[in-house]
Amino acid sequence: MPPQSGPRMASDGTKAHFEVLDGLRGTAALLVVAFHIQGITVLFDAQRLLLPHAYLAVDFFFALSGFVVGYAYDDRWSTMTTRQFLTRRLIRLHPLVLLGAVLGLLSYIGDPFAGNRQDAPVMLIVAAFAAALLALPSAPLPNRLGDSHPLNAPAWTLLQEYIGNLAYALVLRRLKTPWLAGATMVAGLASVATAMSLGSYDTGWGLHNFGGAPVRLAYPFMAGLLLFRLHHRLPRWRVGFLPLSVILLLAFAAPAMPTDGVIKLNGLYQAFCVVILFPAIIVAGRHSQGGPTMAHLCRTAGQISYPLYITHYPFVYLYMNWIATGNGQGAVTGPFAIGLYVFTIVFAVAAYRIWDRPLRLALRRWSNPVEGSDLS
Repeated sequence: MPPQSGPRMASDGTKAHFEVLDGLRGTAALLVVAFHIQGITVLFDAQRLLLPHAYLAVDFFFALSGFVVGYAYDDRWSTMTTRQFLTRRLIRLHPLVLLGAVLGLLSYIGDPFAGNRQDAPVMLIVAAFAAALLALPSAPLPNRLGDSHPLNAPAWTLLQEYIGNLAYALVLRRLKTPWLAGATMVAGLASVATAMSLGSYDTGWGLHNFGGAPVRLAYPFMAGLLLFRLHHRLPRWRVGFLPLSVILLLAFAAPAMPTDGVIKLNGLYQAFCVVILFPAIIVAGRHSQGGPTMAHLCRTAGQISYPLYITHYPFVYLYMNWIATGNGQGAVTGPFAIGLYVFTIVFAVAAYRIWDRPLRLALRRWSNPVEGSDLS
């Protein structure tokens, strides 16, 4: 029996989740965590990575975010203010930003494997922590590879997420669909030009390449919003969660590609993923559903995707320094890497249940924001 179309309707009258898109966000988070853990053992050498394109999960997240923000809020602006929208987005995203900042601070000052590699002035660490609490970049810290958010590297994408939400509230929601399509095309050209120039989308995460961050945000976020606006006119592909997850896995696992003359094939391949493949996956996921078991799997994957993504890296820092001590050699590395992977997932489940969900519910009761979808 083919999957049904569209999201399941919520019993309480609120907007329902697109369960397959929820699940795919979980798939992408699981793959990028595996990329970080395995990558740190080979210093992110593209030829030795098992998932050399998995950092494109960030661009997939941005596209999902644009689609879901449009779905959740495009029809609510007659009864919702910009302040209410931004309050709701802060409640949705910031509790885990705070937790990630605390974990990052603890992993920096309490790392038993770092030796003197993380000796830094106290005020520099305090400033980095203050910035991390706001998802802002800070001055570099020793032994943090030039990350713009040195206590919790993935937080650079949360800053871009906030920028995307602000742009939506102030500008993008007001654009008629043809104008949005035009802006998306311009952003797409800039995106492809960046990939072809650099040979990849590996930009935006550090202080030295921070200008690449808004370029990576602009096209997928606007493309996701445009897909929502046009979704009734698009093909009704019904592929399902597991096949779409396999497609994501294969896309991330494709080998890194060389430069052929003046054409950087790796950049061309990644541009295809970001500009064409990811939007197609969203279109297919938007129309797909499975049975009760698959729906439960998708909901669970979606629930832990953001906690997993934003809390795993402080533990990866510890693993990085353990590797640097010379302990992570030979056959012992694999079991430790697998153990770390499982631990980050378990920790994400705990973070969702003990920290994220209760705190968001308390903040909602306090602020009484407009009701809406909680998928994004």
